[in-house]
Amino acid sequence: MIQPDLTGRIPDETLDLRPSAKASELREELIAFMHSDVFPAEQRYEEERGFAGPDDHDVPPVVEELKKRARARGLWNLFLPSESGISQLDYAGLAEITGWSLHLAPEALNGAAPDTGNMELLHLFGTDEQKQTWLEPLLDGRIRSAFSMTEKDVASSDATNIETSIERDGDSYVINGRKWWTSGAADPRCKVLIVMGKTDPGAATHRQQSMVLVPIDTPGVTVVRDVPVFGRHDQHGHVEIVYENVRVPVENLLGEEGGGFAMAQARLGPGRIHHCMRALGAAERALHHLVQRSKGRVAFGKPLAEQGVVQQQIAESRIAIDQARLLCRLAAKTIDELGNKAAAPYVSAAKVSVPRVALEVIDRAIQVHGGAGVSDDVPLAAMYGWHRAMRIFDGPDEVHLRTIAKSELRR
Repeated sequence: MIQPDLTGRIPDETLDLRPSAKASELREELIAFMHSDVFPAEQRYEEERGFAGPDDHDVPPVVEELKKRARARGLWNLFLPSESGISQLDYAGLAEITGWSLHLAPEALNGAAPDTGNMELLHLFGTDEQKQTWLEPLLDGRIRSAFSMTEKDVASSDATNIETSIERDGDSYVINGRKWWTSGAADPRCKVLIVMGKTDPGAATHRQQSMVLVPIDTPGVTVVRDVPVFGRHDQHGHVEIVYENVRVPVENLLGEEGGGFAMAQARLGPGRIHHCMRALGAAERALHHLVQRSKGRVAFGKPLAEQGVVQQQIAESRIAIDQARLLCRLAAKTIDELGNKAAAPYVSAAKVSVPRVALEVIDRAIQVHGGAGVSDDVPLAAMYGWHRAMRIFDGPDEVHLRTIAKSELRR
């Protein structure tokens, strides 16, 4: 009889999930910044966005003000270990706090997607010239960028499906294709696109793709429209783009030809954990709203907080958030200790479980708020839409479940 291996796969060295002393100091500074600057700015942000209208993608002035204040407090580029001097585990706890105010805090710290992932790519694979041209202004917060991979006409959950062509023509690459969900490309500050396409359709499946840097003002780049998420147009936009005979120098190749798929995985490893931790921050804020509402509303002769069903919802939310947080931190620590490949099953597990948790908690908060919960008087409806989308972007649940299952079957 085959004896089962029940030892699990968690290495002992990954079980110490305590942040460093520097990260603890940054955490206190960040919490203070959230309360003194970010939360008070939220209403002004919404007013500035509302005044401009959904078709205006200029950054509200309050965001640039917050960036200056965050930088003055040393809360800048915390996501990149080479810049911040902290680990992925350390940053995970800080990313969660920025999730308390998703529209403001990540960008205030120069830690908003997709720029963070793009900066990681440039840091890891960019040439000296590419770093000087694009990475330095991104790290300085002077420009923004976009990542152009997902396509409308193919199942982009399998990135090997992409059809956009990147053909060598002398000293240039010529790009043709149509992309969408190119997040950030509607923002006037977006100056460069990282475009993924096929340079060699005849190569092995995972060696067909490459990435090139395309200035957004290159002839042949056409921004078709901003795609709303559950009816909401974000300030930075989620854009459909057409590339028609777009010509860039061969020096704009990022990394090596055929390395696009591997680079995409390198980009998405830490980035997925950052998304998950920010989602936990949103879940914490939703739980806060749930608790405050339950204390302040009376139904059937007593506060909602004294109703057994509401108490159960509060308890279930706390358990789920704390479990998900530990999983995220384990994934982050495994990236630090053993690298992205070893962490892949944990990252996938977090990517599946955290949006579920966030949606459950947000939904409970909406229910306790009643009609107010589905209005824009509280942030819950917007939070729900974004975190429902999170079950799709950066890999849908089904793909991550496949990754987890394959890892378990191999083990």
